[in-house]
Amino acid sequence: MPFPGGLEATANGTLLFSIIAALVYLLIVKRPPSWRRTVVKALSTALLALLAAIEGGPALLVLALALGSLGDAFLANDGERAFLGGLTSFLAAHLAYVWLFWSAGYGAETLGAEIWRLAGTVLILGLAAVMMYMLLPTVGGDLRIPVGVYVGAIVLMGLTALTLDKPMVILGAAMFMASDTILASEKFLLAERSPHRRWTPYAVWTLYYAGQAAIALGFLS
Repeated sequence: MPFPGGLEATANGTLLFSIIAALVYLLIVKRPPSWRRTVVKALSTALLALLAAIEGGPALLVLALALGSLGDAFLANDGERAFLGGLTSFLAAHLAYVWLFWSAGYGAETLGAEIWRLAGTVLILGLAAVMMYMLLPTVGGDLRIPVGVYVGAIVLMGLTALTLDKPMVILGAAMFMASDTILASEKFLLAERSPHRRWTPYAVWTLYYAGQAAIALGFLS
């Protein structure tokens, strides 16, 4: 277990229940919206926030995970209002991560200090440019500005993660970004009967939860 004390330790038990909730949601991810489905989805990330609080993690980490749990609750439901609620919650979560990563990182000059960080920077900016080019023609007029702002927040989150000396956090941020990219493609780019919709919900959830857990454990370990 990642924390001292074995399974009897509160931190390890909290992490285990979080993982169980995430696995349960993975099994029911394609079921119709319901309050049970919403609770299971939100609980998985809420327990990560609780874990960060128990272990004395940074307040911004607790806040970002709590906002992620709120976003999960919104996105467990259908409709534009739920989508906007989720978008707003995750926008705030990304900004909390940006603040946390920037505070714990080594500054913007780090992005050009090593070839892998520079390559990551180019990849993030290139992917964001491609996604904006593909998304803007398909997104409704009312959503263009919110989606554009959200993409900008994701980019900042990824770039500030690259300034850290925490490989697990960087990996977690990359998985979080990959999850958001697949989710945006699923919502705005894939045809309603596309065969890719068979696997995208599973990929989105797996990458998202693994990313959040990696970020949390990267700061707590």
